[in-house]
Amino acid sequence: MNERQQIPVISIVGAKSNSGKTTLLEKIIREAKRRGWRVATLKHDVHGFEMDQPGKDTWRHAQAGADVVAISSPHKIAIIESVTGDQSLDEVLARIQGVDVIFTEGYKHGNKPKIEVYRSAVHQELFSNPEELIAIASDIAFDNGIPCFGLDDAQGICDLIARMFGLG
Repeated sequence: MNERQQIPVISIVGAKSNSGKTTLLEKIIREAKRRGWRVATLKHDVHGFEMDQPGKDTWRHAQAGADVVAISSPHKIAIIESVTGDQSLDEVLARIQGVDVIFTEGYKHGNKPKIEVYRSAVHQELFSNPEELIAIASDIAFDNGIPCFGLDDAQGICDLIARMFGLG
């Protein structure tokens, strides 16, 4: 089995914007780091984004036509690549290595195990099919056989991830 197949990928999803996905993911990341896990995150943005700042050298390189712009420092490396279309989740994941777990946000139609964030003030029903879910994070209890955690229970969620994927 290659390293790519060994890194668990878990998608944090919700039916709508402002459901609390990012807030929950921040808590999970902090708990995972407390446990010593190396963590990668992947956010899908259907609207496009700009990571580089106008006027900076790397922005100028891209404006001049570079297809890949990389910047490196003693503490960070960033690579910005121009693409002709939306890359599949697996294509993007193939670029990530050297971590214990990858969390995605915004890939609610992806084919990875999911934790759905459900807030009763925002949602009427679960978005995901039950067979896609490894857990639900919610302000109400669900009795559908899927582990359900409170919206603040990053420890319980990480315990589940550790058991399911063999993380220490």
